[in-house]
Amino acid sequence: IAVALAAQNVLGDLLASLSIVLDKPFVVGDMVVTGSEKGTVEHIGIKTTRLRSISGEQLILSNKDLLESRVQNFKRMEQRRVVQNFGITYSTSADQIEQIPEMIKKIVEKHDKLKFDRCHFSAYGASSLDFEFVFFVLDPDYNTFMDLKEKILLEIFREFQSRKIEFAFPTQTIYIEKMPARDISQ
Repeated sequence: IAVALAAQNVLGDLLASLSIVLDKPFVVGDMVVTGSEKGTVEHIGIKTTRLRSISGEQLILSNKDLLESRVQNFKRMEQRRVVQNFGITYSTSADQIEQIPEMIKKIVEKHDKLKFDRCHFSAYGASSLDFEFVFFVLDPDYNTFMDLKEKILLEIFREFQSRKIEFAFPTQTIYIEKMPARDISQ
């Protein structure tokens, strides 16, 4: 019975390895995430797959366990979606609020590797008028994604400064009502 159970595990890993080789959900060099583990595939063996984590250590995962879990393969991304929220002060005029979606659209569309999706005035926040905008970076590389996102955010910041539109930050206004004086001598 012990030999049969041991053989079952070995056969499971062997079949999982064969499945990875034939189906190719990932190949050496792909950046993958499975559960809480993430890294670049370094080696696919008969029993295990080795990943190099972002922080540098080597992760060794059973092929059977890999195939039984959800695997995200970031190397096969075609584009990255950016959802960005921001708030502006309640002192912003209605005309300025109406101009913001088109302003953001123009900023995004002037870049070749970006595709504008939408921009909306989305909510009345506790201390801000809230907007949400979405665009796509048409390059899967993470550094390119972050470089372009930073560029867009800086351009929006500069445009808002030039138009005197202020970003909001959490604030509270307290109104104190003057109470009539009471006679405390009684």
